[in-house]
Amino acid sequence: MDERMRFVARLMEGEKMAVLCREFDISRKTGYKLFNRYKHSGIEGLTDRSRRPYRHANRLPFQIEQLILQLKEKHASWGAQKIRDKIKLLHSRIQLPAISTVHAVLYRKGLVSNGGRPRYKAQGTMLSQANRPNDLWCADYKGEFMLADRRECYPLTITDFATRFLLCCDALGSTQEMFAFTVFERAFKDFGLPLAIRTDNGIPFASRSAFFGLSKLSVWWLRLGIGIERIKPGNPQQNGRHERMHLTLKKEATKPAANNLLQQQAKFDQFIEYYNEERPHQALQGRCPAQLYRPSRRPYTGLSDLEYPFHDLTITVTTCGRICFGRRKINLSAVFAGQNVGIKEVAEKIWLVSFMHYDLGFFDHETGRVECAPNPFGAKLLPMSQEENGYHLPG
Repeated sequence: MDERMRFVARLMEGEKMAVLCREFDISRKTGYKLFNRYKHSGIEGLTDRSRRPYRHANRLPFQIEQLILQLKEKHASWGAQKIRDKIKLLHSRIQLPAISTVHAVLYRKGLVSNGGRPRYKAQGTMLSQANRPNDLWCADYKGEFMLADRRECYPLTITDFATRFLLCCDALGSTQEMFAFTVFERAFKDFGLPLAIRTDNGIPFASRSAFFGLSKLSVWWLRLGIGIERIKPGNPQQNGRHERMHLTLKKEATKPAANNLLQQQAKFDQFIEYYNEERPHQALQGRCPAQLYRPSRRPYTGLSDLEYPFHDLTITVTTCGRICFGRRKINLSAVFAGQNVGIKEVAEKIWLVSFMHYDLGFFDHETGRVECAPNPFGAKLLPMSQEENGYHLPG
């Protein structure tokens, strides 16, 4: 980030692109790419921060959030109510956060449990055999490696299964979910939407503590009409084509490692062009991936609001993953924060919670705890559509 801002700042001061690219040891193609991002999105275009398609309430001031975490560290047994009361004693003049807001801060930092729901045990899903471009994309992080400036680099890569086309390879500073959102959003804008994405069961693609292993990233994919496929744990060969690309990437673009993330990204940009347009692929009968790949006919247009006309209620999940149902607060999962879910009474005082076409679970008035429904993301997961332009979620 620092290198990118310095690079653009000096361009804005009138220095020449060619001179700066030589100084920063990047190609002019990469230089213009960064400058165009800045002109299109401002400083945000130079960062790995995400512009997620989620609703957000007003953010809590940084100082209050730090105070909450300090009190929790000092008093590990205190819950959100007690921490809020202590803040009131210490700082009587500040505007107090809601108890649910305090809980949300603790939840995001992993300092409170999710209400006793058993941890999801990854088992993998049915895997499709895609034969056309954009039927299936594969995504993964190539193993991290250290740059010359002693920072770790985590390359996030996405390929098209059928054509082996390398859609992107981004040099990231961590595997945090918000960075992955930005990478995938850029890929969707550039290439359109695939029918499904295959990953392993790690963060940020999956979550061990949420319904059916869903994460915020995979929930977003579902909202966009993208199916999710997960390989069986301990079976990387199920994503073998992608792993084979990683071997080539490691050999061609990481040894030796660059001085910093910006220069490493320049090496990755050169590798993408080489891999897609110059390197013949034996499995493609000696052709290059760029000769076979075509962008998707399904453009990325963002999200529309979810409605549930056949349910009794449509409720927006709070930022801490709760459903406000009358006077009760039902713990669902933070991966659905900002999303609309449907609530329907299926028996006396028994309510069904649904997300899109998927039944998540049931709760009653007495316990308020959501019990998981049968896993809809198992062996019958999202078969490939036979239509060229469409993808049908199961009803």
